[in-house]
Amino acid sequence: MCRVQVVVRDVRPWGNPAVDLVVRDGRIVELAPPRTARGDRVIEGGGLMALPSLTDAHAHPDKTFWGQPWLARGPATSLRELIEYDVVTRARSDVSVESRASAILRQAVVSGTRAMRAHVDVAPTHGLTNVVGVRDAAAALSSAIDVQVVAFPQLGVIVAPGTDSLLRDALDAGAHVVGGLDPWSLDGDADAQIDLLYAIAAEHGVEIDVHLHDLGAEGVRQVAVLAQRALSAGLVGRLTISHAFCLGQLPEAELVGVIDLLVRADVAIVTCALGADSLVPYSLLRREGVRVGLGSDGIRDPWTPFGNADMLERAYLAAYRTDARTDEELTEPLLIAVEGGADILGLPSSALRVGDPADLILVEGEGAAQVVIDRPQRRTVLKAGVVVAHDGQFLDSIEFSPTTAHH
Repeated sequence: MCRVQVVVRDVRPWGNPAVDLVVRDGRIVELAPPRTARGDRVIEGGGLMALPSLTDAHAHPDKTFWGQPWLARGPATSLRELIEYDVVTRARSDVSVESRASAILRQAVVSGTRAMRAHVDVAPTHGLTNVVGVRDAAAALSSAIDVQVVAFPQLGVIVAPGTDSLLRDALDAGAHVVGGLDPWSLDGDADAQIDLLYAIAAEHGVEIDVHLHDLGAEGVRQVAVLAQRALSAGLVGRLTISHAFCLGQLPEAELVGVIDLLVRADVAIVTCALGADSLVPYSLLRREGVRVGLGSDGIRDPWTPFGNADMLERAYLAAYRTDARTDEELTEPLLIAVEGGADILGLPSSALRVGDPADLILVEGEGAAQVVIDRPQRRTVLKAGVVVAHDGQFLDSIEFSPTTAHH
């Protein structure tokens, strides 16, 4: 069987001296001296900087109106009002979930995203429409981006009868993770929601990803309860808590106990560096051994006018929110988007080493810190050694062929 060899010629991994990246079967097999390697396909890097492509560990592609006419949003002062406005607004749209999700997934690819954890609404109001739409959009683009679908009970679980069955049906229909939402403040029966989530996770052999918006000491208590339940249920390493704004509101000394629980239960935390909300202390968490991911959250949807599926910009926002100054501080959010998200999604690490997946971006830049600040255009995006986007344009399926020369 003929094995196609691809050479990404004359690129600077992480801003280091130039090399030729040699790729076979979608993985980097050699870092050769520049302009020396030979291949069946050669992609001219022209001295550009190479970085691993990024993972969006938390997004809502079923909600997006990306590429649609501008949506003028009404005021909302509570989570319940936002939920109701979202339901009504999407019900009025005549554009399918698959089409809207496809538009934002393509934009994510153009921006250098290799994978996305997609939280997709499951509720009696929606049935499985959103899951099927995102699933089909992801399948059509599977050569360019990996998508992990979370069955997300946006309208609640216990307060929305029938959702329990729909969560199970969603997993049967192709979702990969079971989601939860504010078991205490939204559902009003935390034990019932948590019991259900852990039962479904055990039945289907899937992980759990819980949105937690509750604040302060009460929110931290809830994080501890969720982590303790993971320990007692034997689901160590199978729980992600998204947002967890509460962790950014208490002094470090008051987080010692809960951080110890997070480490022992191997609970991952995902932050999205959102607007006025508290940002989790990601440096502290990572230093203590907690897995941390970075995500987009809502992208140009009924909840928010902001977002563009660009994880390099999200790294910039995290750095800005923490008043990062040194190159190490500026680079840390990028490392979270490169390494942390991939780990949470169970993907192989991609750091441009021999043996790593050839998932990478080529950009103008001197080093990682400067790239976080400048957010240059992703000149070329590769997935498994195949060019999937170039100069801001998504390349259609015909150009996924490994025998097509792009340069």
